[in-house]
Amino acid sequence: MVAFGKKLKERQLEEWQGYYINYKLMKKKVKQYAQQMEVGTQDRRHVLKDFSRMLDNQIEKIVLFLLEQQGLLASRIAKLDERLNALQEEPEISQITELREAYRAAGQDLLRLLYFVEINAIGLRKILKKFDKRFGYRFTDYYVKTRANHPYSQLQQVFKHVGIGAVVGAISRNLHELQDRQGRSYLSIYDQPVIPLQDPVVDSIKAAVDRLSNSTNFLNFLAQHALIMQEELPAPIEEQVDDSNYHFMSLILNLANTFLYMVNTYIVVPTADDYSMSLGAAATVCGIVIGAMAVAQVFSSVYFSAWSNRSYFRPLIFSSVALFLGNTLYALAYDLQSLWVLLIGRLCCGLGSARAVNRRYISDCVPLKIRMQASAGFVSASALGMACGPALAGLLQTKFKIYKLTFNQNTLPGWVMAVAWLIYLIWLCISFREPPRENEENAPQESNQVQNDTLENGLHQPLLITSLEKPSDKDDDPEVDDSEEAPEESRLPVTSFGAAYRLLTPSVKVQLLIYFMLKYAMEVLLSESSVVTTYYFRWSTSSVAIFLACLGLTVLPVNIFVGSYISNMFEDRQILLVSEILVLIGILLSFNVIIPYSVVQYVGSGLIMFVSAEVLEGVNLALLSRVMSSRLSRGTYNGGLLSTEAGTIARVIADGTITLAGYLGRSMLLNVTLIPSLFICVVSIVATCYTYNSLY
Repeated sequence: MVAFGKKLKERQLEEWQGYYINYKLMKKKVKQYAQQMEVGTQDRRHVLKDFSRMLDNQIEKIVLFLLEQQGLLASRIAKLDERLNALQEEPEISQITELREAYRAAGQDLLRLLYFVEINAIGLRKILKKFDKRFGYRFTDYYVKTRANHPYSQLQQVFKHVGIGAVVGAISRNLHELQDRQGRSYLSIYDQPVIPLQDPVVDSIKAAVDRLSNSTNFLNFLAQHALIMQEELPAPIEEQVDDSNYHFMSLILNLANTFLYMVNTYIVVPTADDYSMSLGAAATVCGIVIGAMAVAQVFSSVYFSAWSNRSYFRPLIFSSVALFLGNTLYALAYDLQSLWVLLIGRLCCGLGSARAVNRRYISDCVPLKIRMQASAGFVSASALGMACGPALAGLLQTKFKIYKLTFNQNTLPGWVMAVAWLIYLIWLCISFREPPRENEENAPQESNQVQNDTLENGLHQPLLITSLEKPSDKDDDPEVDDSEEAPEESRLPVTSFGAAYRLLTPSVKVQLLIYFMLKYAMEVLLSESSVVTTYYFRWSTSSVAIFLACLGLTVLPVNIFVGSYISNMFEDRQILLVSEILVLIGILLSFNVIIPYSVVQYVGSGLIMFVSAEVLEGVNLALLSRVMSSRLSRGTYNGGLLSTEAGTIARVIADGTITLAGYLGRSMLLNVTLIPSLFICVVSIVATCYTYNSLY
């Protein structure tokens, strides 16, 4: 892997060389400040003042050049508009074609200007991150807030690309008029906003603007749940990736796989206790029944992650077959009166977990301009599946027999999902297209996870989130320590869990602990809901299904609210800590210390815990992507796999705790399972506070 400073230099246009951010100079200056402060020749106030002045000068240089180039483009387009107006009276095909090419040439120059802005924005974010990491200051927060909110802000020009939108609109509108009827169109792009302009130059400009804007705050926040990596630097114009390999139906099939798997995970939750008792086991054995799928997923995540290096189609075929067989065994266990068949069926379902393949496909095969939307689609499909699973179980309240096969509320979830996976398998074989892998033997494929916090989010999420890691002279993360002399071996993907673990800094371990905690708390709440509500409130299966479906339906609205509003008002670290505290409050309110235990108390505390955990998950994964070494952003043993394993192991332990607590009796189940949740939550809050205090 090439260091960032070297990549930045390679991507610069030679004729604009003197107008880019001088990243190398500023990096040396940061190192010089550190040496001077170490020997006591400089104080903190002077360093902050001098570095602020240097940044102001760099930004002013960039902005003045940007305004100059925008002016030249505007003058050029104005002259082309005069020629276009003259052609409206006497249109000639040859002149229209010539004028269209002139507009496209202007579009190419605009594209170069967009790349100029983006590269400088990323370079600025990098140097601020390096400064904060080296000195442990919250300088980024101070600098962006003071500069962005000033009435004469030059920073706004970089992040909000003021004026460029007007140039984009002028080029798009005039190309549209030249395209329709060779310049004799009676409708403009404003009359037909839903009809896209089929021009490669406009498409490239739109993709670059979307990248610079990073779509909407909600899509960005939602996509962070998916841990799908974006390219750090924009590719030069001549190196743009050919999107012809993108296949829309293959993307839909991956999202459908995600949706069906989540439905499959949660469709058994409302009836797992009844099913266990019908086979002669205790109701609390539902923990093992539900958790068996997670146990198998611990192992399936690894081999699917490795398998996706070579193929996407074959892992999806295997996944579909495994889930079809697993659900069939799950349904047959009732007539066979075998708990072991039931557990083996759930294990088979867990072995078919292809979420690593789904993430990897989006990362590797979806064009950059729609990757954010695809990532958000992945998370939305998961949330929808989580809500639909229990809801579907609530609808399957019937009983009949066909030959010797029993169809009731316990077996119907298995039969319905088996049919669904069979239909999906047929659809997959017909419609999926395996993308070509041209460089498979020469370079490892990039992984699916850890979205980098790109500065192109604009000023809604402006450089406010810096690394949690402790300043260090030696840093395995080239995202921060981008010394060009670093050995090539330190940039290669890791090849084992042990090597990956050694790259985890204390701050990364804290983020993984938080992820473990929230998955544990959520799994306890969901998995024991049928047993707890039956014992305390005599709820039917339909009532449990409605409760779980309502919890699942809160995911998207909560993410919309947090992504669109809360994340603009507070830093991610503040949201993280408050969410942890709210999860703790939800756990405390869930304890049965007041007799009788009421529905209001259970539903209210469960809602607080679940919603807070959902918010916490999004923010935690966003921060995790910023503090994790980029060596964990590719290969089989990547950061996404580590976080998935942490969450899956938490679910396994939670489900095991439910079953073990069942030996103490159902009256003790609720409080006994909440005690570990309370302990882990308190530990995670203490670890979070300690990490912040040690850095700031």
